[in-house]
Amino acid sequence: MSKYVIHNSLRDLRFHADEMTQQELAKKAGVTRQTIAAIEKAKYSPSLELAFKIAQVFDKSLCDVFSYVEKRDS
Repeated sequence: MSKYVIHNSLRDLRFHADEMTQQELAKKAGVTRQTIAAIEKAKYSPSLELAFKIAQVFDKSLCDVFSYVEKRDS
């Protein structure tokens, strides 16, 4: 059975949003900077509510920010 992971494009979205910092995104989403860092590194999967909040910050759909992809063997 294949293993799937949640992939995100937060780093790219932050860069294209006037180089928004993790702290700025965290404040807008109502979480800590450490939470944003962990999500970006795929060490933490956000709740559905938080995922929607983050997508709203960038005025993007959930699918433009997060995707569920098959994990590649490294």
